[in-house]
Amino acid sequence: MLAAVALGLTMAVAGGVFLYKLMPSVPSVESIRDIELKVPLRVFTIDGQLIGEYGDYRRSPTHIEDVPPLMIEAILAAEDNNFYDHPGVDFKGIARAFFANLRSGGHGQGASTITMQVARNYFLSREKTYTRKIKEILLSFRLEQELEKNEILELYINKIFLGHRSYGFQAAAQFYYDKPLNELSVAEIAMLAGLPKAPSRSNPLSNPKSALDRRNYVLRRMHELDNIDLPTFELATAAPLTAARHASLVDIDAPYVAEMARDYIYEKYGDRAYESGFQIYTTIKGKNQVAANEALRSGLLAYDRRHGFRGVLTHIEPDAIEDNDALNGILRNFVSSGSLQPAMVIAADKDVIKAYAPDLGEITIDSEGWSWATDDPSTLLKVGDVVHVTPRDDSNWWLAQIPEVSGAMVSLDPRDGAILALVGGFDYYLGKFNRATQARRQPGSNLKPFIYSAALENGFTASTLVSGAPIVIDDPVEGTWRPENYSGKFYGPTRIREALTQSMNLVSVRLLRAMGLQVVLDHLQTFGFDRDQLPKGLSLALGTATLTPLEIASAYAVFANGGYRVEPYYISRVEDQNGEIVEYSNRVKICEECELSELEQATNPDRPDPRYARQVLSPENTFLMTSMMRDVIRVGTGKKAMELGRNDLAGKTGTTNDFRDAWFSGFNDQVTATVWVGNDQPTTLGKSESGARAALPIWIDYMRVALDGIPEKPLEAPENVVSTLVSRETGEAVPPGSANAMTEYFIMGTEPQLDPNQSNLVRDGNGGNQKNVQDLF
Repeated sequence: MLAAVALGLTMAVAGGVFLYKLMPSVPSVESIRDIELKVPLRVFTIDGQLIGEYGDYRRSPTHIEDVPPLMIEAILAAEDNNFYDHPGVDFKGIARAFFANLRSGGHGQGASTITMQVARNYFLSREKTYTRKIKEILLSFRLEQELEKNEILELYINKIFLGHRSYGFQAAAQFYYDKPLNELSVAEIAMLAGLPKAPSRSNPLSNPKSALDRRNYVLRRMHELDNIDLPTFELATAAPLTAARHASLVDIDAPYVAEMARDYIYEKYGDRAYESGFQIYTTIKGKNQVAANEALRSGLLAYDRRHGFRGVLTHIEPDAIEDNDALNGILRNFVSSGSLQPAMVIAADKDVIKAYAPDLGEITIDSEGWSWATDDPSTLLKVGDVVHVTPRDDSNWWLAQIPEVSGAMVSLDPRDGAILALVGGFDYYLGKFNRATQARRQPGSNLKPFIYSAALENGFTASTLVSGAPIVIDDPVEGTWRPENYSGKFYGPTRIREALTQSMNLVSVRLLRAMGLQVVLDHLQTFGFDRDQLPKGLSLALGTATLTPLEIASAYAVFANGGYRVEPYYISRVEDQNGEIVEYSNRVKICEECELSELEQATNPDRPDPRYARQVLSPENTFLMTSMMRDVIRVGTGKKAMELGRNDLAGKTGTTNDFRDAWFSGFNDQVTATVWVGNDQPTTLGKSESGARAALPIWIDYMRVALDGIPEKPLEAPENVVSTLVSRETGEAVPPGSANAMTEYFIMGTEPQLDPNQSNLVRDGNGGNQKNVQDLF
């Protein structure tokens, strides 16, 4: 008897010493209160629509009060129905598991409560040893002493692994069912509640039969515990599996912007960016981005159709295909791109093409959908050919192909530089090169407005006559060359307004030569252009600089906003996983009422909000240039844009030599947008593929949506601008009632006067007379 007591005391002392040594290694409850869940980086539009998610953990932290009661009951029925009654540890279960493991000679069976699972998942390893189990019990007691039951349950609901990189029940609901928790059916709730037991081995995607058995077990337990009644139990048990993979779902397709945001935050925070739950709200507007995506893709597909069918992807012998499942597997190996998907031709005659596509079944392509490629489909295609198809509308299809041509589009709010939409190519997933921000291409005539703006700053007016006759340039930098107009025609003396409207190259060259290269370079630099990217010869007049679409759009914003230089930006704010703002855009915005001294202080990049934009172009110059570019759309190379039915649009086409680049940039006072179309390797787009044909339709399709609901704003002349009747042929002032007269605008003091002795003369900015402009060339 004494020996037994002594043995008991010895074991108690030994156990006490063991626990005493073990306690320091058990984490404190304070550390669990402060823990940050590993939450992925998410990128949103300004209006809260998801455009990107990055990180190894799918997790959406949820407060316990936002979890449906039935979900909680299902979890408890599956894992721990005595959760609200026990002290954190189920001693009967532990004893049962202990003896079972002794009999089996292993550590396979456990008896973990939800509290113990929280302890293990947050702080302890997954090893199955008795030492770890004892630590788990000690920490569970601590948790129960320091935390409320619902706090423990909330930690469990957000932490537990549920398969396929999904951590927590909200993330699992999104992954398996594409729903939030509060929209799940009873059967779906039971499925998720059953996952913690074997999330990798028995989830509905990896092992549907095992997952179905586990779901039905949870439903039986819920019925036994009176969580659901008999009809509900029977209906849920009979429900089919509806789980599917819903990975990386986004609300709006904006991968180029999402990647820009990801790169920015990673540069700042490193790997922590992917697990700290940062939420980046970009400046992108949802409807603008959708419109930009559709406009660019539609425009590039239209270009592609104009240049003919390049051939089928491959040919499959129909007899070698066992069934539709086998065919689906074959077709899914071919590249898809957005709405373009591979299909196999099953019939082709002179009237229609019939094809089979996965998830679509049999589709019919009528003559409108194939006539771009051939006069007779039976001579172009045969049964077994694999092609791409894409919807033409809700019920009709195009024969299609992934374009080889590239393009980009970027749109800004000119009032502060916020990027409203950005698309860097036809398909990000076929090539991640962001042409909107990285492709340096020649803008051609898209650069002319900035040269004409310089001319207005240097004594020229909108009615100044400049020769459009042939010219030979002997340039010490660029050698001898002969510029030509896009049309190949030559013109006589032409008013500057008319020259810009019709995009006359020879007038632009003469203007640049008259002003001097350095004067023009200085002026272009005020729009934000990098001087190093601008040529040092007269070819600058033809747009031979190398610029990105974003740089072009940013410069056009100066015209759109009244002459202020704003800085493009795409991140509005960054929040942590708790919704606290950790960073926001210290943007530069317009302040028309600010004094110059105030503006000079406010443009300091280190100054906190507000920062104000510096005015780099006079209101008079801005007004005149906007008026001239409105004529580009009204009667010039951009007149196709008149189909929008608006009078507040201004812009300029751009086409480079041999049709290698096609541009259109345009704006009103609230939206600026630039479109570029070209091949990644600068080669010709083909004859007549000018800015007006290849780029302008994309701009129109975008602006139709972007300007919807935005009222027109009339262009108001500054006080220092006057209007005068002038002759369309000579640019001279003419009296009212004169034939072929038009109203022209001038900065006060530069307007021509009704004086025969000053015919065809232009006043300089001081009101004096300048030599006949034609004599300068």
